[in-house]
Amino acid sequence: MPFNDRIDFMGSDFLLENEPARRLYHEHAAAMPICDYHSHLSPVEIADDVRFDNLTQLWLKGDHYKWRAMRCAGIEEHRITGAVSDRERFQAWAETVPDCLGNPLYHWTHLELRHPLGIENLLLSPTTADEIWTTARERLATPSLSAQGILERFKVRTVCTTDDPVDSLALHGRHAKSGAGPAMLPTFRADSVLKIEQPGFVDYLDVLEQASGVPIRRFDDLLAALAQRLDHFAAHGCCLSDHSLEEPVFVSPPSVAELDRLLDRRRRGEALSGEESGGFTTAVLLWLGREYARRGWVMQLHLGALRSLSQRGQIEIGPNSGFDAIGDVTYAEPLAAILDALDRGRVLPRTVVYNLNPRDNEMLASLVGSFSSDGIPGKLQFGAAWWFNDQRDGIERQLITQMNFGLLRHFVGMLTDSRSLLSFSRHDYFRRIFCQMLGAQVQRGELPNDLDRIGELVRAVCYDNVQRYLFER
Repeated sequence: MPFNDRIDFMGSDFLLENEPARRLYHEHAAAMPICDYHSHLSPVEIADDVRFDNLTQLWLKGDHYKWRAMRCAGIEEHRITGAVSDRERFQAWAETVPDCLGNPLYHWTHLELRHPLGIENLLLSPTTADEIWTTARERLATPSLSAQGILERFKVRTVCTTDDPVDSLALHGRHAKSGAGPAMLPTFRADSVLKIEQPGFVDYLDVLEQASGVPIRRFDDLLAALAQRLDHFAAHGCCLSDHSLEEPVFVSPPSVAELDRLLDRRRRGEALSGEESGGFTTAVLLWLGREYARRGWVMQLHLGALRSLSQRGQIEIGPNSGFDAIGDVTYAEPLAAILDALDRGRVLPRTVVYNLNPRDNEMLASLVGSFSSDGIPGKLQFGAAWWFNDQRDGIERQLITQMNFGLLRHFVGMLTDSRSLLSFSRHDYFRRIFCQMLGAQVQRGELPNDLDRIGELVRAVCYDNVQRYLFER
């Protein structure tokens, strides 16, 4: 029998395998709005309410999940990231999708086609590519499917972009004044200034000088420049920071005089030892943590990625192109030391910590639970399943760990961590998995058969908690 590309697939009860789960999803989760507190979306697309001509522009141009899958399927690199037409790049993805059976990309692809494009019961493959391409172009031509229109279809109320301290945030300011679409808030991502050992560090200081108007020669100058940028971000509604710490370190911070010497040596092109660079990173991170606490911001820490493993790929294509992996370092002690150093001075901000290696789930959940304080529910958060973990079993493992080691009632829920506007379908994917887990526990008698009470929990995790966490002081 030939494979049928038209089939009743992923219907309204997709992933919902029992009656309590179906009720929890349809009566509580499905209608909740979205506050996406960590993404890599383009502020240009949102502020300019960009219109997309085709699925490649909307779907494939920056999605390294899909690029990675195409490489695994043997698609030539020039058809993935090279100078081919949008139609040819889409065809390469259509050729790959049938090979994704069993991979979460298969579900995500068809969720994204279904909503908001309305392409249902048609599986993407080489034989359906023309029909899906044409249908999508026709629907993207309608006024309601601009960038802001897509966000509205997903019921997105707030989206947080990820921004360098030197960014002018002009687009965020213009968007806020327009009053259109969802709120778009910047996130302060100061990784470039933390990593003094990186080759581009000195050049970055020059850019930071220009953005802040503060000449940077001494360590206190660097802090003054960062303070100016923090004020600038706060004026644009920022309430979040983010740091990627591939391997967290904690070194007792050197004296200010020694930090001055380290800065001067790097400006002169000298290399620093691991101990020296670790001391500098620790000093800057602790200062930033105190500033975040003083301003009432949330600090996010993304831990354990191995980035740009393919040197050839890094050179030919660039970073964030699908050449990353799960790291294998241990970091419980340095992370605990960072949090404790801030907690001792009562300047530990609300903090979300994400691990990339699922081996670390229990360690991280137990560690953040050691710093709850100040009458703030869920002050420190074991963050949502991230990157390589945001598929069904990764989400389930994260939720089970959250249940076992923390209080699920105060969990701040899902995020996209994505560069694609269509990735908001992952919130629906998460909500279905979440409701299925709770429904199965009700069915087994592990939770009370009180769906109104459990529905309140569902609504809290889907939206209410993160609203409180970010915006209530």
